[in-house]
Amino acid sequence: MHTMNFGEVSVTRVLEWHGPIMPPSEFVPDSEPGHWTGFAPDHWIAETDMVHCALQTWLLRSGGRTILVDTGVGNHKERPDMPMFHHLDTPFLANLAAAGVAPEDVDVVINTHIHADHVGWNTRLDGDDWVPTFPNATYLVPQRDFTHFHGNALFEDSVRPVHEAGLVQLWDDSLVLDENLRLDLAAGHTPGSSVLRLESGGDHAVFVGDLLHTAVQLIEPDFNSCFCEDPARARASRRSVLEWAADTNSLVLPAHLPGHGAAEVRRDGSKFAIKDWAPFGPVSP
Repeated sequence: MHTMNFGEVSVTRVLEWHGPIMPPSEFVPDSEPGHWTGFAPDHWIAETDMVHCALQTWLLRSGGRTILVDTGVGNHKERPDMPMFHHLDTPFLANLAAAGVAPEDVDVVINTHIHADHVGWNTRLDGDDWVPTFPNATYLVPQRDFTHFHGNALFEDSVRPVHEAGLVQLWDDSLVLDENLRLDLAAGHTPGSSVLRLESGGDHAVFVGDLLHTAVQLIEPDFNSCFCEDPARARASRRSVLEWAADTNSLVLPAHLPGHGAAEVRRDGSKFAIKDWAPFGPVSP
């Protein structure tokens, strides 16, 4: 399990699941077949014309604290509208243990936004009840998403239990975690969609959640996924963050990239180009 160091912060990739998810024409409707050919086989499976996707959590150690960025789908969740994730059963907690972390060790959980594949391991099933998976953690949840998604099914099993346990800290606009980390609103994918910026020892990284889902969006910032709720704002947020990443030599770490999981980008006219892939992985079909 590979770990990268950014100044005084370490980053480890913890995988939950990976596999084909949907055709590119459905996932990124603005894209065309030619956009994907250079991303086979890690990101696009040519034989089946399916986008290859990963569910992963970024494990950070910063300022003496253990921090998780997004918590995947979780096990045993009722997700009938997402058949591949309905009653998912993965060894995620064992994978986390392999990285040296027990649930009780986690100090902070960051949900970049409230979607089913980002809040699932907030809770685990204990008999018939959903209880916090990380009982000693503070769960940082965007206020705008907390309001927007309040009461739906994923909120009830993955957000309400940690809120009722007194573990949730709601935030808006921006939140400084420590001398190395800051959360910023980057709305569009959801009303509260956010990014986590890392700056330490001259190194930079940005954890972008679902600001972009696919490698194609690293180079085509105007391409939205089919899941972006406010298309215009999502494009603006994506472009702004990629501009910052290019100008600061930041590693861009989305939630769902398979392959090497993350990349550095550079400006290429009005678009971007991939400068280098991270040394994580690779996670391939």
